[in-house]
Amino acid sequence: MDSRDWIRDGLRSVLAGLIVIPLAALNLPLFALSVATLILGVVPGLGLLLFPLVTLLVRARADLARRLGAQSGVTISRPYRPMPDGARLGLWRYYKWILTDPATWRDFAWLVPGAVIGIVLGALTIAVPLYGLEGILLIPLWIWLGTGWYGYGAIWPFDTVGDAFLSLPQGALILSIGLAAAPHLRRFDALFTRLLLAPTRNAELRLRVSQLTVTRADAVDAQAAELRRIERDLHDGAQVRLVSLGMTIGLAEEMVEADPVGARKLLAEARETSTAALADLRHVVRGIHPPVLAERGLDGAVRALALALPIPVTVETALPGRLDTPVESAAYFVVAEALANVTRHSFARTVSVELWHTGSILVMRIIDDGLGGADPAGGTGLRGIERRLAAFDGTMSLSSPPGGPTVVTMELPCASFSPKTTPFSGTG
Repeated sequence: MDSRDWIRDGLRSVLAGLIVIPLAALNLPLFALSVATLILGVVPGLGLLLFPLVTLLVRARADLARRLGAQSGVTISRPYRPMPDGARLGLWRYYKWILTDPATWRDFAWLVPGAVIGIVLGALTIAVPLYGLEGILLIPLWIWLGTGWYGYGAIWPFDTVGDAFLSLPQGALILSIGLAAAPHLRRFDALFTRLLLAPTRNAELRLRVSQLTVTRADAVDAQAAELRRIERDLHDGAQVRLVSLGMTIGLAEEMVEADPVGARKLLAEARETSTAALADLRHVVRGIHPPVLAERGLDGAVRALALALPIPVTVETALPGRLDTPVESAAYFVVAEALANVTRHSFARTVSVELWHTGSILVMRIIDDGLGGADPAGGTGLRGIERRLAAFDGTMSLSSPPGGPTVVTMELPCASFSPKTTPFSGTG
């Protein structure tokens, strides 16, 4: 790691420690409020009102801890059960839904130990770098102002200004240790948080079943929409031309003896119609599985896409070989849809496409210098990308501030690569 990277990570972790300490201290009044609410819950009606409100506050605090954990590289999923149908219709059913969710009690159990661990580790994250800064900046000045002596580090005491300058290398060493240790302290805090706030195995199975139900429904809907599109393309394109072709040939058969010249004209027209019908069929086939993808793989197919766009596109890839056909096809179409969005909506001058493989994940990133402000809820095709990715347990993240740049990062699990058969690499 570059020296600037670990210094930046250390400073970021120290700033996170400054935020974590007051947040961790907030756990204690939340815990007291939770206990008080449970005690008051014996009063009819009062518990129904107060307990869900307090639980929402605790869940908001737990969600914030999960987001802070993600910044330290520790992913903590939300474990809460989905609200049952009709739960909003009655206060009792809403209260029962929260009360019977095991994640509610795990949140409460985390509040006090989470406060202790957060405050202690947050204090260490801040105190060690500050102690190092003290040795670098303050001790020579302190002795020079006439305090007489001062103890620091391994030297006790400093009596003179000359001796006080010995604190500089000690302070630099302690500051370096503090900055290097800060990310690890934050990660340990996040791992402890995950111990109680992450879903249990049973909860993960429930969430997984719920996700699979949603993605299966999306995949079925997407497949039905794709079949309707193919049917429409065939009906409005190739089918119409083939019907016209049959009628033209029939007329030519009737005219071949009486008007050979007219028959030849009709046959020439039929030949043109058959060519157009073949072009329509090829267009439909490209929409199902583009030949360039089958012949040249994802690398070559994406480069072919880039060449067809009206704006300059830079393509950088680092793929060890060919993907499984379904995954490769999904990756191609999400990249194609993302590039189509750029062309239609971004007003970008340049676009870059990056594809690489890490572990068992295919990562695809599209960056444009357009207007920004992209929103999946705006109907710009991003929701379709999310649905196509979800069918393969893939994910999409979007960064598109007003004024740009827009960065779309898509991740697609892929089990394996076959050996590369085409030597595409570098920039195109």
